[in-house]
Amino acid sequence: MSKQERSPIKSTEEHQPEIGAPVGYFELLRRNRNFRYLWAGQVVSLLGDWFNSIAAAILIAELTGSGLAVGFLFTIRMLAPFAIAPIAGICADRYNRKHLLIITDVVRAFIVFGFLFVQDASHVWLLYTLSAFLSAVSGFFSPARSAILPDVTSARELGTANTLGTTTWSVMLALGAAIGGIITGLLGSQTAFIIDGFTFFVSAAFLLQIKLPGPPSAARGGPARAKFAALRYMLQHPDILFIAMHKAAISLLLSTGVQVVLVDIARNYFAIGVGGALSLGMMYCVNGIGSGVGPILARRRTGDRDKPLRISISLGYVIAAVGIAIIAPLFNLETVLFGGFVRSVGGGIVWVFSTQLLLQNAPNEIRGRIFGTEFALFTLMGGASSIMVGILLDQFNARAVLWGMSGLSLLPAVFWLLWQVRYNRMQSKGSL
Repeated sequence: MSKQERSPIKSTEEHQPEIGAPVGYFELLRRNRNFRYLWAGQVVSLLGDWFNSIAAAILIAELTGSGLAVGFLFTIRMLAPFAIAPIAGICADRYNRKHLLIITDVVRAFIVFGFLFVQDASHVWLLYTLSAFLSAVSGFFSPARSAILPDVTSARELGTANTLGTTTWSVMLALGAAIGGIITGLLGSQTAFIIDGFTFFVSAAFLLQIKLPGPPSAARGGPARAKFAALRYMLQHPDILFIAMHKAAISLLLSTGVQVVLVDIARNYFAIGVGGALSLGMMYCVNGIGSGVGPILARRRTGDRDKPLRISISLGYVIAAVGIAIIAPLFNLETVLFGGFVRSVGGGIVWVFSTQLLLQNAPNEIRGRIFGTEFALFTLMGGASSIMVGILLDQFNARAVLWGMSGLSLLPAVFWLLWQVRYNRMQSKGSL
């Protein structure tokens, strides 16, 4: 049994690393070979992911013409990984994280090629089924990638690596959505699916080059005990629990449901290209730019310091709510794009900074399971949001739905501020 397996799980504060001046983004890529290959695989894989998202959303909208059907697609994509998230977290702690990432990439490539068999409305069931399998396998990938980040970076590099990884997600959202919208609008969804499949193989080739510094982490105890270890730890350390709930709040109020509304806006209000594919691609593009720019600019003031990160999270929710309010009147495509940019600036800040707080505070021996639990909450709320928004779009117009989402987006900011007041009092009393 390794030292990591024998040692007890320490408290949040005991695991908080000593962080010096963070390294620069280009310096990290130049000096850290392992992270460079991890990042390169992410770039290629995400490019294909957004091809698939645009193509699948447009295809289901064309085949059914129903907002509920589009919402159901997003619900499936969220609930499938939720079902396997606890197991995925255990795997990320028990098995070699690099091997887990490679296997999931290869499996996803073959699943994506199955989308080529969706030809008409009678094949909608196949599109839903393949989407469920694709999302379920991706549910293994996400916790493993989050958990492996501290394995391939130092404490000084961690914040930079986290921000660069999330910014890359945003940039590839912008680039992938724009290119995916063009390809889907001009060449059809089948071409987008083919490109997506091959990107997973390229990503796996990059990940093969990573050399982990030590043996893989191992989950302690039997499967049942391992499954609930993270939940027990989070209940004993409520600050970790509240941090992990931020992505669930994003998914419920700022992300997944808004994506369903954007499909409706692209098709019924500002349609450009086949089924509004080009306009949807533009909306996703500005969203990616905003979610990348926001954390980078905010981090110039916060660094990786705990208190500024926490304060900025509340500010991020407010910015996102303002962005949705700008979209809501649907004056024209330009204001929709600008509002989407603002919304994504705020959402990106919340996403990156909450991840950074977990990376700096979560114990390594259960890090994968904590991220697995976080991902489960994210997907559960995303599934609930997408189906609810899909139903609302069949009953009300997009304007009414967006105004409601704008107001509700302020609630997490209020709850997080209230928790920070209590958290600071508990710290000052030494009860944490």
